[in-house]
Amino acid sequence: MGGGNCNPKDFGAAAYWEARYSSPSTGGKGGGGGGFFDWYQSYSALRPLLRACVPTSSRVLMLGCGNSLLSEDMVKDGYQNIVNIDISSVVIEQMKEKHMDIPRLTYMQLDVRDMSFFGDGSFDCIIDKVWR
Repeated sequence: MGGGNCNPKDFGAAAYWEARYSSPSTGGKGGGGGGFFDWYQSYSALRPLLRACVPTSSRVLMLGCGNSLLSEDMVKDGYQNIVNIDISSVVIEQMKEKHMDIPRLTYMQLDVRDMSFFGDGSFDCIIDKVWR
């Protein structure tokens, strides 16, 4: 994630992510836009597995979406319904603005530790691609 002073325990704190996504160096306001970050793999690397296991008609939940390109690339490849959640309201607003013309992408500010907003069986697939 850059920076040697980051404590992995900070990753569960909304304040950490709000500051990260507000920073110009990570694509936040004043950063020229276009910044993105994927933890491990790009969609092209994950595509064979996802296409084999997840039909494009699936309702997909993307946990901790951040400003990753994964959901956008999945929609470009034919996926129809991807709900993206993140603890950071800053990144959710940035991504809503970026993808306002792509109705197949929904963005919501939620904490994955409380998923009571969604009923049981709301999704066909849940993707959690973050570092642990």
